[in-house]
Amino acid sequence: MAEAAAEPSTHAATDWRALGVLLGGACIIGLSPILVRLAGEGAGGVGPAAAGFWRLMFALPLLALLTHRNAGAIGQPSKIALLAGLFFALDLGFWHYGIKYTSVTNATVLSNLTPVVVTAFAWIFLKQRPAPLFLLAVAAAVAGAWLMAVEKGGGALKNQPLGDALSAATALWYALYFLAMAEGRRTEGASRLMFWVSVVGAPLMLVSALGLRETVIPASAMAWGACLGLGLMHVSGQGAIAWAMGRLPTSTASVVVLIQPIVAAYLGWILFAEPIGPLQALGAVVTLAGVVLAQWASRRRS
Repeated sequence: MAEAAAEPSTHAATDWRALGVLLGGACIIGLSPILVRLAGEGAGGVGPAAAGFWRLMFALPLLALLTHRNAGAIGQPSKIALLAGLFFALDLGFWHYGIKYTSVTNATVLSNLTPVVVTAFAWIFLKQRPAPLFLLAVAAAVAGAWLMAVEKGGGALKNQPLGDALSAATALWYALYFLAMAEGRRTEGASRLMFWVSVVGAPLMLVSALGLRETVIPASAMAWGACLGLGLMHVSGQGAIAWAMGRLPTSTASVVVLIQPIVAAYLGWILFAEPIGPLQALGAVVTLAGVVLAQWASRRRS
């Protein structure tokens, strides 16, 4: 998933170095569902919410260093940062449980429906009527998601309908997180916002893990390594995407970051024996095409 807000770029020409950084960041973020699944593997694994807790805890020291280097002082959290932390905790909780119950491909693609949710929110609550082309894009994205849901993925899936529903709901929570971050970025730096989001999100994830009676402390080297990897991925992947998106046209960046589901699907096939069936593959392509078209239609209208 692309989990960082950035200012839209006004650059007309393509910065190839930034494009490379963006591609690398998107690939790193594509590792997220793989690391969540590995963190819960075997007798020494942890629960989905616990994996989210360790992800934020391992990221916090690095985010503190980045904030100190960029801003000099961490300061106090703003109200919008606290709200963004709540939404991000919900985002992680729903998505990590979606990864547990459905295929890596479905969990990653369905959670990328965020642009559709953002525009629907603007239409319903802000009275910003979308263009007809956008409505066509939404229909395509929903149809693709339905195709993915009707075909059972490969591997040992525990509850695909529940996992698909949780993954699709993730798009709502990430949309609210994105809107909160976009508002916060008007007055605050990205690293400071990400730091306070993690400070708020970590205890919420821990309380959720304890309330759901998950295993919280990893008991195997693989689980510890996966949790540490999640923290490093959280900082490096988001940092790369945020840096690159400030130097590239939004139209380019929004398409490139959709390599995340491709990376996740390929690794899910290799590591977890989750081959992609014909309907699932078609659904993924149609869904991602609908998302790209929705973004393009929104920019064209504005």
